Amino acid sequence: MKAAGHLAGLCLAVAASTCQGSSQRAPDPNPASSTSLTEPELADVIYDRGVKGGWQAGGTAPQELAPGSPAKIRFSDNGEWILSKPNLAGQFGGVVFRVRMTPGDGEFLEVGLRAGTTSAAPPTRPAFVKIAPDYRRLLDDDWVEVSVPMEALDPDGRPFDRVVMRAFRPVDNAWVLIDKVGLVRGGTPRAAAGGAAPVAAVASGVATPMRIVCNAAATRISPFIYGLGGVDAGHLPMDVGATIYRWGGNRSSRYNWEAHLDNAASDWFFENHDADDWTQFLATNSSAGKTSALTIPIVGWVAKDATSFSFPVSVFGPQNRTDPSHPDAGDGTKPGGAKIRPGPPDRTSIPAPPEWDKRWVQAIRAIDAKTGGRSVMQYILDNEPMLWSATHRDLHPDPLGYDELLDRTIRYATAIREADPEATIAGPAEWGWVNYLYSARDLAPGVIGKPDHAAHGGVPLVEWYLRKLRDHERETKVRVLDVLDLHYYPQQSGVYSDKDDLQTAVLRLRATRSLWDPSYVDESWIHEPVSLLPRMREWIDKAYPGRGISIGEWNFGGEKHVSGALATAEALGRFGQYGVTSAFYWTAPPAGSQSGQGFLAYRNFDGHGGRFLDWSLPTSSPAGVSLFASRDEEGKHLVAVIINMAADQPRRAQIDVGTCGAIASRRDFVYLGGGFAGETPAQGAASSLEQTLPPWSITVIDVGLAQPLPKKVTP
Repeated sequence: MKAAGHLAGLCLAVAASTCQGSSQRAPDPNPASSTSLTEPELADVIYDRGVKGGWQAGGTAPQELAPGSPAKIRFSDNGEWILSKPNLAGQFGGVVFRVRMTPGDGEFLEVGLRAGTTSAAPPTRPAFVKIAPDYRRLLDDDWVEVSVPMEALDPDGRPFDRVVMRAFRPVDNAWVLIDKVGLVRGGTPRAAAGGAAPVAAVASGVATPMRIVCNAAATRISPFIYGLGGVDAGHLPMDVGATIYRWGGNRSSRYNWEAHLDNAASDWFFENHDADDWTQFLATNSSAGKTSALTIPIVGWVAKDATSFSFPVSVFGPQNRTDPSHPDAGDGTKPGGAKIRPGPPDRTSIPAPPEWDKRWVQAIRAIDAKTGGRSVMQYILDNEPMLWSATHRDLHPDPLGYDELLDRTIRYATAIREADPEATIAGPAEWGWVNYLYSARDLAPGVIGKPDHAAHGGVPLVEWYLRKLRDHERETKVRVLDVLDLHYYPQQSGVYSDKDDLQTAVLRLRATRSLWDPSYVDESWIHEPVSLLPRMREWIDKAYPGRGISIGEWNFGGEKHVSGALATAEALGRFGQYGVTSAFYWTAPPAGSQSGQGFLAYRNFDGHGGRFLDWSLPTSSPAGVSLFASRDEEGKHLVAVIINMAADQPRRAQIDVGTCGAIASRRDFVYLGGGFAGETPAQGAASSLEQTLPPWSITVIDVGLAQPLPKKVTP
């Protein structure tokens, strides 16, 4: 790859010094003379060795526009070159331009259209189009002519008043030569961007065929995929229709159930504190019609009081930081950054062996016996144990390995099983990608070659863990794990945050593909397919068949932005589609949050309890749009959730429901960034549902069927 490995295409040079590895030939100052090919017929010339015809050049990309010369643009640092013309109107068939390209280079450039933010047209951009080989032809002297049709740039025919070019991947700051930019004749007439777009085009959008298959096997949707984590005892969160609350997080590893104490660990100076009362947590949830998931400590120590801390300055000397309200409580780091080796665990803690956990579960079941119910649906084996040597390094300073994780799982889970033979036990509650594959011993500072991984046959940690627990059950007839529990947070820069700029929002929606798409290469330091749900199912089927799947923590960020709602709805739809046993959004959508609307698409879309149903039906839909469909137990009721992930491209959904039978009733509800609003259903044929999908929207279609569906179920 040329240009220091970053200019992965269209590396265009003015001189050899400006683009490393590019052609040594000087560019032809008049690229038109370099070819005898017929030039496209232009409706409007934008740039031809200078800006033309009332057009203006701008944007964030550095640029040199010398009269009589091609434009010189730098596309590093997410720079955009924007060519704009107020009140642009006309009939256009596409965008054409020329770039100077070194033979053998790949691609990095993309082009799109925009309407100005001061116009009546939508201010967000259409989808950008990458300059693939189908859109270019090689001229002489390394010049390439690019021609992108309007069908690709803006097929719905909306108005625009600017052409935007930018890099779709990181590039360095080499100059790029561009010339002969124009709008080709043809296509649908466009109104000026300050006026109205053709009504039919905006109302209908791009034709988008989809299908719901009602006569195929359906997958049971667990009600516990609509879970929340980090819920405080006695304080119910925003009502998003959650079914289960999880008691978890870092403090749960040190929770003393007898005295209601915990330790903040590395989150806050390794200090002990008073903690919530677990009996109140369970009772509050039960009274609200919720069930509970409870994290059970297996690290072996819990808080002994509400005042102790692990790294007193009076004992260990000056430290990098101290608690502002308690200057003797240090962070366990010397001023130069070195970690302080902790003292004995009993400075803050008391032992918590498996028998201690067993007594807790017995206490829970004793309370349940009085009410005649079951307050805990799932016991979770601690929290992110491969991070103990960082989060809880005052107790467990040495990195955890394969064997210790297995040993603790078997001993503590056996104690839980003895106290509650019908318990559902989940683990290992690992935090993320690297610890799905490797142990903390493999990843410790200074360790080379993943020795723990190698010593266990080179088998990924989670797969090995499942295999050994399967062998344990076969040998002892005691099942110590029912559900494989992993945490998942997107690792792409800025996604798991409140950032809501356009680039981050679009990346957030792409990042959801890491849950299910084996072809999606994660756009983070992971840089390979995660394919989380299929991967977990593959590990289970190979190593320990019959286990359920739990996503013990997850969140795609953007809680205050429409993209957060769409990402949340996408994740919940995938959890149902893949038969996930339980999932817990961390922590809980704050009041008024947009991510909460993603839950409501499935749990209360009409404000009166309208919900996604009990069985997931197979569907098909094109890229950029997700269709999730469900039926009830009787097979006479369908609910579909459709997510349009395009920032400003409406679609005209044509949903084939020919296998579902006659439609007796229909209601539509659409979310556009506020809440769900009812709409008059579009007309469709007996075998199809038609629906306009606005940009960045969630649409719920609630359908009553005249006859019940056949009850086919996945094996």
